[in-house]
Amino acid sequence: MVNNNISAETVLCKCCPDSKLRIPELGYNICEKRAGIVPKALKPIVLKRLLYKKLKAETQDEHLKEAYNSRQTALKWILVTCFGYLGYRNAKFGTVDGHIGVCAFGREAFLKASRIAEESGFRVIHGIVDSLWLKKQNAAPQEYLDLCKAVSEEIGVQLTFEGRYKWIVFLPSKMHPAIGVLNRYYGVTENGKIKIRGIDARRRDTPRFVYDAQMQMIKVLASANNSREFLEKVPEALTVVKEYRRKLLDGDIAVWDLIITKHLSKPLDKYKQKVGQVIAAEQIEREGAEVHAGKNIRFLLTSADNKRYERRVKAEELIEKNTNPDIKKYLFLLYAAAANLLSPLNYAVKDVYDNTKGYQQKTLIQCYGNNKIP
Repeated sequence: MVNNNISAETVLCKCCPDSKLRIPELGYNICEKRAGIVPKALKPIVLKRLLYKKLKAETQDEHLKEAYNSRQTALKWILVTCFGYLGYRNAKFGTVDGHIGVCAFGREAFLKASRIAEESGFRVIHGIVDSLWLKKQNAAPQEYLDLCKAVSEEIGVQLTFEGRYKWIVFLPSKMHPAIGVLNRYYGVTENGKIKIRGIDARRRDTPRFVYDAQMQMIKVLASANNSREFLEKVPEALTVVKEYRRKLLDGDIAVWDLIITKHLSKPLDKYKQKVGQVIAAEQIEREGAEVHAGKNIRFLLTSADNKRYERRVKAEELIEKNTNPDIKKYLFLLYAAAANLLSPLNYAVKDVYDNTKGYQQKTLIQCYGNNKIP
């Protein structure tokens, strides 16, 4: 948007029909006589973010490194929001043509970067709108830095080297299991930093119990230094699932760690299905509290013995001492989260269950009441 002067008053302007600055693929002209209000507003933010990224790379102070990273991340989301708002129909300075143009410039830059990487001997493993994952046998860090410099000069956008992975797992598409998707992966860099995207631990509706189990599995796998060691660590990761299963069956997991958070996207009377957040919201409403669209609803999945839909969940605010969670459903969530991580190895929920079953719970009365345990 900044480099290509994309704004509502510059894209398809009437003053520069013969402009040399054109949107790739579409051929839309962009004004050459004046800078648009959007690029004017965003340029200081872009420059400031690049400065923070530079300071982060140069400092050895971990506290400063964390502070610089937090600041550049905050600026990143301002920029991401501005890009999205550019295509919003009610945006005062927005333009759908400009929004499409940003995507076109992005595709062109991505293809150029991929071509330069391949010409330099790298293999493109994966890529998304603002990132490339590359592989080159025995490549030195300087080779990556040189590549970033070459790409930056070609596309006019600063490319940075984020680091090398010891290993990374791209999770398969649900529609096409043989193909890894761009936005669901987890991996570990050489400095031990865990990177996750699109898995259960990143979802806002994941209960703490499932989050903790999945992150503990990843930490076990993170000790592997390569793909071979990763495979050797899988049985150890499954013992984590077995341990969390034991904790749940023994009643060692606090009810508050089983709470699920869901967003009410519309008024209650607009929902046709009695999903969990709707049932919980109705419970809260009956107690006199105000519930409206946009509110986050937190609730517990309750005992499967309850046949009536309004008893399948319990709003967090209404949980009492004798409220029993649905152990079977929470075990399924646990197995599904583990299977998600190991899906590239052809693990399904049943496979995780088969590899972790065998533990018998203590007295049911000492756990969560009279729930049926699988």
